[in-house]
Amino acid sequence: MAKRKRTTTSDAVQILYRRYYEGRPERVRGLEEARVNDSVARKLTALRLGAGLTQRQLAKLVGTTASAICRLEDAEYAGHSLAMLNRIASALKQRVEIRFVPVTEAKKLKTA
Repeated sequence: MAKRKRTTTSDAVQILYRRYYEGRPERVRGLEEARVNDSVARKLTALRLGAGLTQRQLAKLVGTTASAICRLEDAEYAGHSLAMLNRIASALKQRVEIRFVPVTEAKKLKTA
């Protein structure tokens, strides 16, 4: 069996993906989870700041604590509940939308 020659690249994202994620589905799943958590945290923070609110003020509107809002805005937090996201959205006169989109290798490389 002949070895296939790997194409060379100077794209750091592709190099990192090949080195640490290619052929390791558990790592790819972990990376995707981290991306989702980061995305939710960033969106919550942007919404709160856009409304001109502190974490304490938003917490009062939602009926929770400032530390709970702080946790929700932490990119490493993985405990986002739909119920809490809906409460926050309602307090900020927003609504939550959930989308399911296919994940492809090309998308993974572009957004890594």
